[in-house]
Amino acid sequence: MILIGMFDSPFVRRVAVSMRLVGMDYEHRNWSVGADFDRIRAYNPLGRVPTLVLDDGTALVESAAILDWIDEAAGERRLLAATGLARRNALQLMAIAIGAAEKSVLQIYERVFRPADKQHEPWLDRCRTQVQGGFAELERACAARAGSWLIGEQIGQADITATCVFSFARDALKLDAAAYPHLAALAARCEALPAFQAVRAEFHTPTPAA
Repeated sequence: MILIGMFDSPFVRRVAVSMRLVGMDYEHRNWSVGADFDRIRAYNPLGRVPTLVLDDGTALVESAAILDWIDEAAGERRLLAATGLARRNALQLMAIAIGAAEKSVLQIYERVFRPADKQHEPWLDRCRTQVQGGFAELERACAARAGSWLIGEQIGQADITATCVFSFARDALKLDAAAYPHLAALAARCEALPAFQAVRAEFHTPTPAA
């Protein structure tokens, strides 16, 4: 299998971590949606990452859909409960984390791709408020499960997604980690695991394609 995308993306990284945790091997293509847009479009018409190319040539797109396939293939090693309250609660936390990630990315794009005189500060303020709200909710969830995993007694997809998003925002937006001590503790616990360390990448500010 081939995983396309850079590991400084929380969307790509949560897929890469998940594949390592369930024991799936893959070849990594460290392609950027800026510099490698056309190469990515050869597999994904949207030109987005992550894209996972299966051994039969099928290309899966969008991280949630890829994670669903990973869980189905992983069987008993799945990282998200198949049914029940545990699944609902995990999906809720994952949705909040991904919402915070999306609003973080929008802030970066506003600064990078728009001329200074075209940047809309009220829009950026709203994005910051949404990111802070998302992390505050994750902080409450982590505080309620301090010293344990977010759902159940083993690391799961809620932990993976929350950590990948939190680490991204901390690096890319200089998020004040001290404002979210329980979430930061969960992230530190996850980041110490080999599956996370193996796909850790320094954040690089995107640049428009030439």
